[in-house]
Amino acid sequence: MDTLNKIIEFELLSIGDFKLKVYTLIAIVFILLITKLVLQLIKKALFRRQKRNKLDTGNAYALYQIIKYIVWVIAIGFLLEAIGIKVTVLIAGSAALLVGVGLGLQQTFNDVISGIILLSEKSIKIDDVLEIDGIIVKIQSIGLRTSKGLNTDDISIIIPNSLITTNKVINWSHQSKQARFRIDVGVAYGSDVDLVIKILEESAFDHPDIYDRELIEARLMNFGSSSLDFQVLFFSTNIFRIGKVKSDIRRIIYKKLAENNITIPFPQIDLHIKSNTAGKQETENSNSVS
Repeated sequence: MDTLNKIIEFELLSIGDFKLKVYTLIAIVFILLITKLVLQLIKKALFRRQKRNKLDTGNAYALYQIIKYIVWVIAIGFLLEAIGIKVTVLIAGSAALLVGVGLGLQQTFNDVISGIILLSEKSIKIDDVLEIDGIIVKIQSIGLRTSKGLNTDDISIIIPNSLITTNKVINWSHQSKQARFRIDVGVAYGSDVDLVIKILEESAFDHPDIYDRELIEARLMNFGSSSLDFQVLFFSTNIFRIGKVKSDIRRIIYKKLAENNITIPFPQIDLHIKSNTAGKQETENSNSVS
C-alpha cells in the first residue's frame, strides 16, 4: 500500500509552486475518458431515437453539437481543477485580459454566438440547400464558429456562421423537400398559343425529376417587343442540381418547338430612316442668294 501511495504521489514535473504528480495525470486521463464515454452514450441515444423517426437527422445533429460543447466546457473546468488551477480565481484575475481579447476577437465571438443560435434555433439543418449571396450551397456540417457546405461544383465552402444569421439567406428546403421553379421562353408572333402551352407542359413532364403533372403550369406572360413571352412552372425535389434539370427541360422544349415549326425569334429592332432632302435643298438655295 505504501508502495502504491509512493507511486501515486511521485512528482513527474515541478515548476515553482506547480507540481505534476502521477495521480494528477491519472485524474486527467480519467476525466478525458469519462467525457468521451458520456458523449458516445449521448450520441448513440440521440441517433437511436432518430432511427425510430422520433427525431430527424438535422435536429439530432444540432442537439448533439450543443450537448457536446456543454460537456467539454464542464470537462475543461474539471481538468483545470485537477491540475490545481482554480477556475473562479483564473476568471477573476484575467478579467481585464478577457476584455482586451474580447475586443480583438469580436468577429470570432460573433461567429460563435451565431453558431449557438443556428444549433438551438434549428432553422438550418444538415442537407438543407441554401442560397447565400447568389451561391447555392448544401450544408454538410454546422460547427460552433463555422459551417461547411458543398456548392454545385462539388467544392467545399467554409461559411462563417455570422454570414448565415445576419445576411438574407434563402433556404430552399426549409418547408418541404420540393420547390417550384420556372423557365422562360419566347416564341414568334403568329404561333399557336394553345399549342405552345401544351408543348411547354409536356416538355416539363417528360423529365424524370418532375413527377406531378397537376403541378405543372404554362402561362402566356407578356407580349414582348420581338416575341410572345411564355413561362412554365414546375415542382422538383432535385433542388441542389436544379440547373441540370432546367437545362434538360430547355433541350426538350427546343426540340418539340422545332418539330412543330414554332420558332424562337432573336431580338429585332426596326430602324426607320427619314429623308431630309427638301430641307437640305432650301438651305443650299438660301446660301447661294446671300
